[in-house]
Amino acid sequence: MKINLVAGGPRNLIPEFHLHDGNEVVWVGIDRGVFYLLESGVKPAAAFGDFDSVSHEEMVQIEKAVADLKKFRPEKDETDMELALNWALCQNPASIAIFGATGGRLDHLTANIQLLVKPLQENSAVHIEIIDTQNILYVKKPGSYTAEPNDEFKYISFLPITPAVSGLSLENFKYPLNDCHIPIGSTLCISNELIRGHGTFSFSEGILLVVRSRD
Repeated sequence: MKINLVAGGPRNLIPEFHLHDGNEVVWVGIDRGVFYLLESGVKPAAAFGDFDSVSHEEMVQIEKAVADLKKFRPEKDETDMELALNWALCQNPASIAIFGATGGRLDHLTANIQLLVKPLQENSAVHIEIIDTQNILYVKKPGSYTAEPNDEFKYISFLPITPAVSGLSLENFKYPLNDCHIPIGSTLCISNELIRGHGTFSFSEGILLVVRSRD
């Protein structure tokens, strides 16, 4: 099972849902993201939010369409995204994709990226990606990983989101690295590319943000 979470970020940055659908996909709406799903003809299995970003008329539609509606007060310690992601992780999915989490407010974007770190710290094996029309991003803990070719998102950047990432090596990349120490704030690993087939990246310490992009 794969869970797709749809938040209420700018609609123009959210890919068409049919591109990420399938028999084993469960769609979940977050705040205005619930309405995005409904207007696209996708019925969410569950919905989360304080729903302060939808109109009264839209809320009536949501209440009629979604049986598993988890409504919260605006005054709470977690964001709607965190509540939905925590629920998704408890379902033991093979993977989680998050849409509508970029664009708009930068504090929300930064918080959403940081939310990807918590499952790693709790040793979750679930792969989580944030996806928009121009980017795919995810975080990794120390280890060795494969980067598959993707003509749509050919640029690959590597950014530490801990004080540093140590022992970073890149193979089969246009700009290879061997056992490098990358401190936070470094732009050394921005906008790399695979040169043939798949590539590998590995590192020994820290947490790495991987961003695949297109112009």
